[in-house]
Amino acid sequence: MTRRILVFIAIAGLLSAGFAVAGEETVTIIVKDYKFQPAEITVKAGTTVRWENREKRQYHSVYFESLGDEKGDYFFPEETRERTFKAPGTFPYICEPHLESHDMKGVVQVVE
Repeated sequence: MTRRILVFIAIAGLLSAGFAVAGEETVTIIVKDYKFQPAEITVKAGTTVRWENREKRQYHSVYFESLGDEKGDYFFPEETRERTFKAPGTFPYICEPHLESHDMKGVVQVVE
């Protein structure tokens, strides 16, 4: 009986870990090779998204025009940018200096 309970708990834990949507935590997007990896994510309201620049020499930006960001907030290799999404919605963003040359863009989908 105890063994069945332990197996059930282990399986439930594995399944819930694979299907969890982030909420009130930090989720990381890697910026490398002129791409946001992953380019699209879904998170729960209250989640902080962190972009980490893992290029060797290249600067980038995370520009949310619809949220009133100012242009030119560049971050360099080994630097990060963060934003906490408090309300549900769809939030497209771009790397301002590399949108045209590399189609560098992403989307954060926030759910309740």
